[in-house]
Amino acid sequence: MPAPHGGKLINKIIKKQMDTKGLTQFEINTNLSEDIINIANGVFSPLEGFLVENDFENVLNEKRLSDDTPWTIPIILDFNKEDINNIKEGDTILLTNKETGLQALIDIDEIYNYDKETLANKVYKTKKIDHPGVTNVYNMKEQLMGGKISLLKNKKRQYDEYNLTPKETRILFKGKGWREIVAFQTRNPPHIGHEYVQKTALTFVDGLFINPIIGKKKIGDFKDDVILKSYQTLMKHYYLKDRAVMSILRTSMKYAGPREAIHHAIMRKNYGCTHFIVGRDHAGVGNYYGPYDAHDIFNEFPDLRIIPVFFRSFSQCTKCGSVVNDKICPHDQEHHLNFSGKKIREILKEGKIPPEDMMRKEVAETILKYEHPFVE
Repeated sequence: MPAPHGGKLINKIIKKQMDTKGLTQFEINTNLSEDIINIANGVFSPLEGFLVENDFENVLNEKRLSDDTPWTIPIILDFNKEDINNIKEGDTILLTNKETGLQALIDIDEIYNYDKETLANKVYKTKKIDHPGVTNVYNMKEQLMGGKISLLKNKKRQYDEYNLTPKETRILFKGKGWREIVAFQTRNPPHIGHEYVQKTALTFVDGLFINPIIGKKKIGDFKDDVILKSYQTLMKHYYLKDRAVMSILRTSMKYAGPREAIHHAIMRKNYGCTHFIVGRDHAGVGNYYGPYDAHDIFNEFPDLRIIPVFFRSFSQCTKCGSVVNDKICPHDQEHHLNFSGKKIREILKEGKIPPEDMMRKEVAETILKYEHPFVE
């Protein structure tokens, strides 16, 4: 099992009662509150808080923290001057969020300015507003605040029974005797192609860590409950009990393509994984990134200490009679059936079960038990 990223699993949870009377209180959005929880639980190790300016600039320009630790996505706290009047560097303020029940302290090391176009162009390789990540950047507030955080409290939420911290997954993996663990990220119920990728990778390691991203969805996406229950069904019927586990990850998708692939790998390293599955156009959107940019970027990080498992493509070959990839099948594309998430959705929306070569019957039946499996 690898050491956490940066060598130490961060824990910024304060269990003793703290007196917060008299502190300036600042309400933050849910995505920022999730960032704080992930910092506090060690998911974002070695970060102990929001980036100060030197680290921010280094991440943008070098894809590393100022101490040379690989890091590709800036974790930053934005605010407007009028929101926190009379607050200065060296102060401590209380950060809150109603949806997550968050209460956290930040010891302000720095307050600094930034350029939104530069941030967007460095992280997303574009300044075009139709990129969702760029839109989010342009909607950010005027300044950034860097400093270490302390998590005082957050409330229990739906799906917490599926939520394990890096400390807990490391204990779980050790208890199972797993030394090599491959992580698979998903935001959809599993189809046959997903199962093929997971089992192919699992063949060479001790265990599989299925790690769905849970949170805000767009219209037409599968609901979180549907994703989790469908994976439970797949694991019950088609996986060895002692070879696969599932835990959720609460974080927002950035759609930053190659940079986000590295970020996703780092988080799974902190969970204790030794390998991470990276598919075609990982974390991409539209045509902003090449299909294998998220593979190539790993060449820049020989010191990442988690092994990427690349899948360039996979499909059903009617001649082979099985799922194949481009390294093992000699047959022309006319014999290949690609796994279309759109087509599977259309069949399910009609209340029908997709063909067995697209999705397991038990998985489809689990989805169809829901009157409304999609976000509306």
